[in-house]
Amino acid sequence: MHSDLLTGTDNSKSQVTYQLPVGDQLLPLNELLGQKLSMQYQGEIHCCHCGRKTKKSFNQGFCYPCFKKLPQCDSCIMSPEKCHYHQGTCRDPAWGETFCMTDHVVYLANSSGLKVGITRATQVPTRWIDQGATQAMPFIRVATRQQSGLLEVIFKEFINDRTNWRAMLKGPADPLDLQDTARELLDMNNSRITALQEQFGIQAIQPLAGVKSDIDPSAVLNIDYPVIEYPAKVTSRSFDKEPLIEGTLLGIKGQYLIFDNGVVNIRKHTAYKVSVAVN
Repeated sequence: MHSDLLTGTDNSKSQVTYQLPVGDQLLPLNELLGQKLSMQYQGEIHCCHCGRKTKKSFNQGFCYPCFKKLPQCDSCIMSPEKCHYHQGTCRDPAWGETFCMTDHVVYLANSSGLKVGITRATQVPTRWIDQGATQAMPFIRVATRQQSGLLEVIFKEFINDRTNWRAMLKGPADPLDLQDTARELLDMNNSRITALQEQFGIQAIQPLAGVKSDIDPSAVLNIDYPVIEYPAKVTSRSFDKEPLIEGTLLGIKGQYLIFDNGVVNIRKHTAYKVSVAVN
């Protein structure tokens, strides 16, 4: 696969629409629900950055040389509080300026339960859809990725920062009051947030308008996914173990295709060469 699932929201139905890149075409997936889908791995993996043929995919789609040198594969991507741009050691400062030294949001989401996360402001709501969240809302806006990471470190002392993907695939999470949780987190950590504002500037770290008082309910995005039936037991399938994966497509949620005989993480197989047949 080249790229992961492309997603968009249909506001009239509040449901995610999915397309799967296959060659130069985009295969609409929502309309294939209930149909048999066959996916045949062709035995080739090509780096999603340089195109080099590789025996193994690193970091969801890269060859090993790219994995070792590209800034998007650096350890600070997973741990943004460890950003070293200011030390002059960024793998690619120009890339860092575009993707890290730009507005980010700290958000609350409900996927397999309550979690805190961070993303670039331009990645809302794509990031939430990618995680399979049924509810999400931003509650702090910051000037850099590092600042969002420092805040996430504070908040994950109180709530989870991970999604339980198996639980997420078993059905929608029970609704939560994200606005109330945001108020509590801000109140409990007011002094620590103020300290970061003193370090980086008050304009760099700002709770979003209304969060501390009456939050507009529209600030919470409710997301529905195209699923006919959720699995009672989640069984993961991978092209690394079986070159042919086929079954009846029962749903799409987050990064996953849900079949009647297992689930496939599409992002994990980025850069895999796969042919797809319907019926």
